[in-house]
Amino acid sequence: MQNKRFLLWLIAILTVFSAIIDLPKNFPLKFNLGPLKVDRIISSPSININLGPISFKKDLNTRYGLDLSGGTHLVLEAEMTDIAAADRDKAFASAKSVVERRINLYGLTEPVVQQTKTGGNYRIIVEIPGVTNVNQAIDLIGRTAQLAFYEESTASAKVATPSSWLDIWPVATRLTGKNLKRSEVTFDQKTGKPQVALSFDEEGGKIFEEVTRRNIGKTVAILLDKQLLSAPQVSEPISGGQAVINGSFSMEEAKRLSISLNAGALPVPLKVVEQRRIGATLGSESVTKSLIAGAIGLTIVALFMIVNYQMMGFIADMALITYTLLVFAIFKLMPVTLTLAGIAGFILSIGMAVDANILIFERMKEEIRWGKDHLTAIRLGFDRAFPSIRDSNISSLITCSILYYFGSGIIRGFAITLAIGIIVSLFSAITITRTFLKMVYR
Repeated sequence: MQNKRFLLWLIAILTVFSAIIDLPKNFPLKFNLGPLKVDRIISSPSININLGPISFKKDLNTRYGLDLSGGTHLVLEAEMTDIAAADRDKAFASAKSVVERRINLYGLTEPVVQQTKTGGNYRIIVEIPGVTNVNQAIDLIGRTAQLAFYEESTASAKVATPSSWLDIWPVATRLTGKNLKRSEVTFDQKTGKPQVALSFDEEGGKIFEEVTRRNIGKTVAILLDKQLLSAPQVSEPISGGQAVINGSFSMEEAKRLSISLNAGALPVPLKVVEQRRIGATLGSESVTKSLIAGAIGLTIVALFMIVNYQMMGFIADMALITYTLLVFAIFKLMPVTLTLAGIAGFILSIGMAVDANILIFERMKEEIRWGKDHLTAIRLGFDRAFPSIRDSNISSLITCSILYYFGSGIIRGFAITLAIGIIVSLFSAITITRTFLKMVYR
């Protein structure tokens, strides 16, 4: 009985929490219950949780794809002047991969990234849904993130020409961003300020040790995109391939720098040759029609279950409503960018969510016809139907994995939404429905 009560409370909490997240933007809701603060303002829906050392803040706006919300269109041209002709195609393909990785590190945005080569021009066309600030998009993907280390000149040169960093640190080392294995945000133990810790590969670690060994008592400049970040003084040789970039970083700046470095240094600089805001190809009318189709489908499925299974069907419908709230809440929390194909996957998963219940209920009806009581029929129905349910859902998840791995854009969006729906439907059919049935027939 204690286990049933725990499950009931868990289901109730998840349902209420999901309903709060799913509320539309124009639905005002604001309350503060100690560590849990919900602030649903029309202009900025968000949820904040603060439990001492654990804090959580999440924007709850629904994210739509290019077909439904529009976004930013950029054309970036690779500057191949310093790249050998034989290496240009390889560098161009690598630059496209880096741009894709940078966008994906910011979440499931389903960008469109294409490359085109006409004559001597190497261009990358990027369309990012939901990003209306063009400068933000350029800052996100256009930074070269070329990391370099420079050695200090002689003292006389420093005094004679201190007009720029190149006069003070004119000696370029062989250590660059290509030697970077990983970067992460850490905090200075003395000042508590954020910093970016770097970890180099084996070659980079050896070069870094050589640089620090011959510059004891001098400074070594760390530059990103030819901008001076830090010039720490070397007190002793540093082995192990570890370094730290210190600077007047905010937490957001340090995180963005770490992401740019982790995404990889662009093999060639990119310059923006075209930028514009693009409108939605389908628009809000398609979203409205999809929601109407989903509501109609949900209603028909609910009526079908009630007509065929009476009370058990009604309980399955309650679980289906909880399932719908949970899935949409997950879409907002991840967040998942919804294209029209993604919405179709969500609607399709609603119909698939009750197939497990149908298998279970049919098995229960057989057990009842054979003289079993309701509680025994419930237990046997779930136990004996579960292998079929498990195998059918695993096969569907395998299909989703294949679509995601080989697909791109809206195909991946469809696979993601369908996979989330399948996983949550298992929880809905096995846990929620079983808990409700046991409480009703207890």
